[in-house]
Amino acid sequence: MLISLSAPSPRLRGIGLVGISVLFFSTAGLFTKGVPEDAWTIVFWRGLTAAGVTFGYLLMTSGLRRELASFGWPALFVSLLGASGSAAFIAAFKLTSIANVALIYATVPFLAAILAWVCLRERPTRRTLVASCATIAGVVIIFGGSIGGTSLTGDLLALWMTFTLAGSMVVYRRWPETSAAIPSALSSIVLLPIALIVAAPLNAAPEFMPAMAAFGLVFAVSSIALMAGARLLPSAETALLSALETPVAPLLAFLFLAEVPPTATFIGGGMILFAVLWSQWPRK
Repeated sequence: MLISLSAPSPRLRGIGLVGISVLFFSTAGLFTKGVPEDAWTIVFWRGLTAAGVTFGYLLMTSGLRRELASFGWPALFVSLLGASGSAAFIAAFKLTSIANVALIYATVPFLAAILAWVCLRERPTRRTLVASCATIAGVVIIFGGSIGGTSLTGDLLALWMTFTLAGSMVVYRRWPETSAAIPSALSSIVLLPIALIVAAPLNAAPEFMPAMAAFGLVFAVSSIALMAGARLLPSAETALLSALETPVAPLLAFLFLAEVPPTATFIGGGMILFAVLWSQWPRK
């Protein structure tokens, strides 16, 4: 008896792709904290690998010409935002807990909504405004638990990374035809000469090279999977699935690094996670 297996629907493929992206993105803290090299050395090798994989993907899928055709000044601006955000992202993990970075990052949708309101006069819904206030309160509580310690610098870097990503979202909202893959690769390439100046990535310990290269591969696959999955799902569903990274990253940090965040992170993080889920939950 033959069993006929139908191909998964576009929605299921989208859920699978976004799920892969969430799981891979959640490992960023493990790679950064698990490699005892300085932040700029990790930035260099992660960026070099990620850029190579991304351009390889574009060549294999014949997407390079299309991306170049839509590369204008908005894409260049996104590239520069992404470069500063990537540098802050890696350094943040070195200076604060993975949970703090993940929870601050979870405020991206609300910060993007505020920026869109200011820059594009795009008024957010009442639900988004309420959720934004809750997430801001959650971030304040997390920062309160870091005051007086070195983790405050890491929290501030995580906040800057979140701001740059929110800014990129507003650019894509205003100019939706802007290329996405090339800016992602270019943001990594821009940081390579800076890393060579401020650090010595070429002198990295050989035993850590595979891990840093794997970090770049994981980042590239995560970005590609997210872009592909977002095309198959409604924006609200993509945002809701992406929010799963918030609890997954701290869980992985606890399982593999035995990292337990402070009480303030639990309280503020709970507020942020609730606000994210409530804001994206389907309305009846």
